[in-house]
Amino acid sequence: MTSKARIFVAGHQGMVGSALVKELEKNDQVTIITRARKDLDLCDQSAVNAFFESTSVNQVYVAAAKVGGIRANMAFPAEFIFENLMIQTNIINGAFRAGVKKILFLGSSCIYPRHAAQPILEDALLTGKLEPTNEPYAIAKIAGIKLCESYNQQYGLSHGIDYRSVMPTNVYGPRDKYDPENAHVIPALIYKFDEAKTNKKSSVTVWGSGTPRREFLYSQDLASACVFVMNLEKAIFQENREPFCSHINVGSQIELTIKALAEKIKQVVGFEGVINFDVSKPDGVSRKLICSNRLTNLGWGPQVDFSEGLSQTYLDFKRRQVDGYLSKNSRV
Repeated sequence: MTSKARIFVAGHQGMVGSALVKELEKNDQVTIITRARKDLDLCDQSAVNAFFESTSVNQVYVAAAKVGGIRANMAFPAEFIFENLMIQTNIINGAFRAGVKKILFLGSSCIYPRHAAQPILEDALLTGKLEPTNEPYAIAKIAGIKLCESYNQQYGLSHGIDYRSVMPTNVYGPRDKYDPENAHVIPALIYKFDEAKTNKKSSVTVWGSGTPRREFLYSQDLASACVFVMNLEKAIFQENREPFCSHINVGSQIELTIKALAEKIKQVVGFEGVINFDVSKPDGVSRKLICSNRLTNLGWGPQVDFSEGLSQTYLDFKRRQVDGYLSKNSRV
């Protein structure tokens, strides 16, 4: 019998990390290792090194990050670049020092240039200027990709390592941060519409013009894609990547305007008022649709219908609301 793989999921309490744990639990041949933030500060290099030195780990999923929407990115750029650089560098280097052979790093589609041709191919990386409102976060995520590539280039043959990266589109789902000030668009709108419904308000105001288009991926679909990519045979993975363009896009092809999205969330929540758009606030990029052909051609595809995903996310919001949850913390 082969021993169980010991898999560390960094960021297991967050939206993506918790979905990864749920996906990995389907396999009884793995042992899942987690650490809460209070027990392991991923910004502390010495603590991370000590964790890997004292804990036997075969694989690592890097789902820990400081995340947020446009407002948070604009308000806390130093925190976004510093914390994300520290988290991913400490994990990847600490794992390497401890002999971990396989890592999957989760990036973000904001790594691509603001005016990249749509749908965005993997090789669009570093071909143009980034969106200014989240440039610090994007630069940190680009550094994570290049860190994995650089370790593979220098140590792939000598140490047998295989570090991979996936670039998901906009992700939503249970255990998201429902903070109206700093969250991503879907959880922020869920909070706003529910609060307006509860307080019998006549309207909800949404940032921007409502015209930008965004693609959305349910967190459990992303988790299944991550496990799929991690478990691809090395030869197959290498056939579908380039030495200096090694990441793989993960998308859903579910694309809506922010206006259409707001209408859908209004319906799911049951709010009966009107929606106003504050055009004095930034829109961000006008469109961000990624091309996931490389991954779908390998046999993976999303399974969760968007309306069902929104409903499950709203149910999660209501459950956590009952439990007294309201996160002001954007580290996961």
